[in-house]
Amino acid sequence: MTDRFPHAHVHLGVFFQGVNHSTIWSDPASGSQLDFETFRQVVQTAERGLFDAFFLGEGLRLREQNGLLHDLDVVGRPDAITQLAALAAVTTHIGLAATQNVTYNDPADLARRLASLHALSGGRAAWNIVTTDNAWTGENFRRGGWLHHSQRYERAAEFVQAAQAIWDGFGSTVRYAASTVELEVQPTVELADHPVLFQAGDSPDGRDFAARHAEVIFSAHGTDFDDALGFADDIRARLRAAGRPEDDIKVLPSTQFILAATDEEAREKARWVKEQQVTPATALSLLGQVWGEDLSSYDPDGPLPAHDPAITQVSETRGSPRPGADPRAVARAWRERAEAEHLTIRQLVLAQDRQRGFVGSVESVADELVRWVRSGATDGFNITPWLVPTGLDDVVDLLVPALQERGAYRTEYTSTSLRDHLGLRAPVPHRAVLVGA
Repeated sequence: MTDRFPHAHVHLGVFFQGVNHSTIWSDPASGSQLDFETFRQVVQTAERGLFDAFFLGEGLRLREQNGLLHDLDVVGRPDAITQLAALAAVTTHIGLAATQNVTYNDPADLARRLASLHALSGGRAAWNIVTTDNAWTGENFRRGGWLHHSQRYERAAEFVQAAQAIWDGFGSTVRYAASTVELEVQPTVELADHPVLFQAGDSPDGRDFAARHAEVIFSAHGTDFDDALGFADDIRARLRAAGRPEDDIKVLPSTQFILAATDEEAREKARWVKEQQVTPATALSLLGQVWGEDLSSYDPDGPLPAHDPAITQVSETRGSPRPGADPRAVARAWRERAEAEHLTIRQLVLAQDRQRGFVGSVESVADELVRWVRSGATDGFNITPWLVPTGLDDVVDLLVPALQERGAYRTEYTSTSLRDHLGLRAPVPHRAVLVGA
C-alpha cells in the first residue's frame, strides 16, 4: 500500500490499566499497584522515551464476581486525578490523561478538578470520557441506577458541553442545565487550550459521539491492520459528516508489544507471557463468568463443566468473553472445541485468548508501526505493558531508537503542552472565536 501520510510520526502513550488480567502479577519484578513508586517509575520511563501521554484507567467500584470481591487483579487504588497531580510534580513534558465518568460525576466539580490538573501541570491534562451502563456501579451513588446506552451518550454530550463552557468561563458566572455556577479557579492557559478530550467508545453511538466531541480515540483496534484501517476510515467519514476535518482526531489503539532479538524468540516469549497472564485461578474465573457460578473448586487442568450455565447473560465483571452472547451457546461452543482438541479448562481459555498487539524483533515491529501510521491505519499506540513498572524498558531503550532511525519518531520534546505533542487544533468550541480574532 502506498503511504497516504509519508512523513507521519508514531505517537506513543502508555496505558496503566486498572482491572485486567493482562498484567503479570506473579512475576517477582511486578510492582505494587498502590505504591506511588510504581506509577512514578512508569511515567518517568515513558517521558524518557518521549511519549505523548501517560493514561490512567479508573473504576468507581470494586469489582465483584458471584457476589464476592474479585481479588485476582487490582481491587482499588488512589483517585486518578489525585495520582496524576502527584505525577505532574515529577515530570515536565508528558501528558497526563485521567479516566473520568460522565454518568456519575457532576460537570461543575469534574471541570474544576480537571482544570486544576491542567493548570498545575502546565497544560498537560487530558480527560478520557467514559460512560457506565451497569447498575452495580450506580449503587455506589446516591441517585443509583444506570442509564440506557443511548441515554449515556446523550448525557455525555451535555456533560462535555457544560465542562467546556465552564472552562471558558473561569472567573465569571456560567449557566448550564438550568443551574448557575460560580467559578473560582482563574484561567492559567490561553484561550486555545482545554484539557485534551479522549474517548474510548466503539459502538455506533460511541463513534458518533467521538466524531462530534473527541480529540483522541483510545480504540480497541490495535492488532489487525485491516481492522484498524477500517476503523480509522470509519472515524474519518464520521468526522466529515460532523463538519470537522478528517484529521481532527488522533487514533491511538490499545496494544501490547512483545520484543526480542528475533521474531522466533519473540513468538516464544509471547507464549510465555500469555501463560503467565492466564493463571489457573484466572482461567477458572473467566470460565465462571460464562457459567455464572463459582468454579474455583474445579481442576483447571481438567475438563470443562458438563452442565449448562443457568444464567441468561454473561457476567461482565472485567469484560465478558462474548459481550451480550447467550452463555449456553458460548458454553456449548467451548465444550465442543475442548472435546475436539482435547483441551483442559486452562488450555481452552488460553486458546480462546487471541494474541494481541505486536510480536517480533525490534526491527520488524518498528517497520510495522511505521507502516500502520503512514498508511493511515492509526496515528500511534497506547501501550499496555504486560509487566509494571519495567514493561516499557525495551520499548524505550530499543524500539524508540529504531523508530527514530526511520525518521518516524520525535528526537526531543518541542513543547510542554499535550495538545502540541499530538499536533491538535484548538478545541472545537474555540475555533469560531479564533477565526474571527
